[in-house]
Amino acid sequence: MKRNVAIVWGGYSSEKVVSAKSMKGIYSFIDKDKYNAYTVKIDRSEWSVEFEEKVYPVDKNDFSFYLPAVKQKIKFDFAYITIHGTPGEDGCLQGYLDMLGIPYSNCGLMASALTFNKYVCNKFLKNFGICVAESVILRNKKNYSCDKIVEDLKLPVFVKPNVGGSSFATTKVKQANELEGAINTAFNEANEVLIESFIKGREVTCGCYKTADKSVVFPITEVITQNEFFDYKAKYEGEVKEITPADLPDELAENIQQITANIYDLVNAKGIIRVDFIITDDNTPVLLEVNTTPGMTPTSFIPQQVAAAGLTMKDVITDIIENEFNANI
Repeated sequence: MKRNVAIVWGGYSSEKVVSAKSMKGIYSFIDKDKYNAYTVKIDRSEWSVEFEEKVYPVDKNDFSFYLPAVKQKIKFDFAYITIHGTPGEDGCLQGYLDMLGIPYSNCGLMASALTFNKYVCNKFLKNFGICVAESVILRNKKNYSCDKIVEDLKLPVFVKPNVGGSSFATTKVKQANELEGAINTAFNEANEVLIESFIKGREVTCGCYKTADKSVVFPITEVITQNEFFDYKAKYEGEVKEITPADLPDELAENIQQITANIYDLVNAKGIIRVDFIITDDNTPVLLEVNTTPGMTPTSFIPQQVAAAGLTMKDVITDIIENEFNANI
C-alpha cells in the first residue's frame, strides 16, 4: 500500500511565495508510483489540503483530512516540509509532528530552532573553528547606536532579519546615513535584526544530506550577480549566473564540502541542508548561513547540484523519506 505524503507549504512570513514554488517542485519530483502526494497549505488563516481542485480542512488532532468522495479519512504518514520561515523552518511544526509520531523530511525541533536563528547558529559554529563574519544583533528598535555599529563593524555592512530568508528586507549599507533606514526595514519583517560585516569574495553554496548508510555532499555552486548582492531579484528573477559545479581548485572544493558535512553533524541536521559561504581572496571559506529548508524549484541550487552529481531528485527525495520510515521502525 502506498504511503500518504503531505508536501507542507505556506507559512507566516513573506517567504510564502517562495514556498509555493518549492511545493510545486517537490510535487513534480516525488515518486507518484511509491507515494500518494498531497499538498498541504499552512498559514495563519487555515490548514488545508487541495485535492482534485477542491479544498479540504486539515484535522490538526491527527494531521488528516476527510475525503467525502470515498467517505474516508486520509491520514498522513509523512510530512515533506517546504515552508521557508516560521512555522516550518524554526522547529514549531516539527514539535507538533513529533508529538503525533509522524516522520518528516528535515531537521528536528532543536536543530531547526538553532539554524533558523542566524546569529546564534553562526556563534555556535564559530566555537568549532568555522569562520564567520563579525556581527551585531538588535532586539530592541530603540536601544542601539548607529555610530557604535559603524565603529565596530566598519562599512559596508549587511542588515537583515535574523530569522528570515530569501533576502527579504536585506540591505547592503555603504553609507552611515543609510543604516537606520535599513534597520527599520528589517524590523518590519522580524523582531530581531542581524548586522554583519561585509566579506569580499566569491559566493558559493553547497548542499548535503545523510542517511543511516551514506553521506552525500553535492557539487558546489558559485553565484555571480551584477547586483549589489545575491538579493531577491537575483535569486528568483534571473538576475544571476549560477555555475554548477563551481570552477574551484580541487583542494578548495573538497575543503568546502568537508566543512558542509561537518556542519551537518554539528547542528544535528536531517534531510537536505544547504550551506552558503564567501570565499575570501586567500581562499578561506567564511560561513554565511545554514539553510535547512532550501528552495526546491526545478532551477534551485539543490536540483542543480543533484543533477551535477549524476543523481535524480526523485531518488534523493525517496532516500530521505525511506530513511525516516526506517528510523521509526
